[in-house]
Amino acid sequence: MRLLTLLTLLPAALSLPTESLDFSDHGLLARADPSLTGYLGVFFLGDKPSIYFYLSNGNNALSMTALNKGSPVINPTKGTLGVRDPSIISGGGDEKGKKWYIIGTDLNIGKTTWDASQRTGSRGIFVWESTDLLTWTSERLVTVEDSTAGMVWAPSSIFDAERGEYMVYWASKFYPSSDPKHTGSPSSIRIRYAHTKDFKTFSAPKDYIDRSPTNIIDMEFLPLGNTSFARFMKDESAKTVFCEVSTTGLFGTWTRPGGTNAVIASGVEGPAPYWDNLTPGKAHVLLDFYGGDGYRPYESADVAGGKWAASERAGWPKNLRHGSVMPVTGRRWML
Repeated sequence: MRLLTLLTLLPAALSLPTESLDFSDHGLLARADPSLTGYLGVFFLGDKPSIYFYLSNGNNALSMTALNKGSPVINPTKGTLGVRDPSIISGGGDEKGKKWYIIGTDLNIGKTTWDASQRTGSRGIFVWESTDLLTWTSERLVTVEDSTAGMVWAPSSIFDAERGEYMVYWASKFYPSSDPKHTGSPSSIRIRYAHTKDFKTFSAPKDYIDRSPTNIIDMEFLPLGNTSFARFMKDESAKTVFCEVSTTGLFGTWTRPGGTNAVIASGVEGPAPYWDNLTPGKAHVLLDFYGGDGYRPYESADVAGGKWAASERAGWPKNLRHGSVMPVTGRRWML
């Protein structure tokens, strides 16, 4: 018996010719549900300005294969025409199981420099949305910071159950209002946040993590249950990724397992954490070796204790860059 794939055509709104999309080797049902049977990853590749989708080989958290024959699935049509650091977000509250979002950095590094991208870079967040994980529409670029910000980098989000809204967070640095062209010295990079119900209208942004003079970027959360969370971030000054844990909510007290100098790895960025579908208590985090071959997987059976080790990566693709992974269900192979 030969199963027909349910991953078919993506809309022209993503500026892709529909005939170029080919998911014939792998299939994903239109809806994710609690019966998790695989992993969907969204990434960018090097200096390429698009988003690429990968699907796990079976329910293996450490093995993925490119969808769409390795061609991009989302090509931005707004802003700089380049997107980095894509994050796929499951709907929360009334949108749980009904809506998903992908957000990302508006940055086409091929058209600018690293210095300019932090002084006069985009202050907006790319957003796409879907009701089936297959069709991604309603592309928009939403400005979240004012003119004193040099950039908005690596946006991501978690559903804040206490508020019934999405908490969206990103990294920014700021220049004095007396320096409108941003030619002088900026603040340290800090993590900012705002709340939204629809990824269209955002509350006024506030500081979430300010470790001045240390620069902090690339934050991600991993829910640990109830009001407990782990958060991962990069110390941009030391070029390390570390983890902190809270048992008192997203805005509670955070501690660093292993002590103030504990890190998971050095020379890395873009942590992407996710739970294992098969082994209770086992978690994974991807770390982007930006000076090397991109993402490499790490794992832990004791997230709260801060114990992480490099994973077997024979089945892990090379050169995947800062993105995110979401457990999914309904995987179907072509038989």
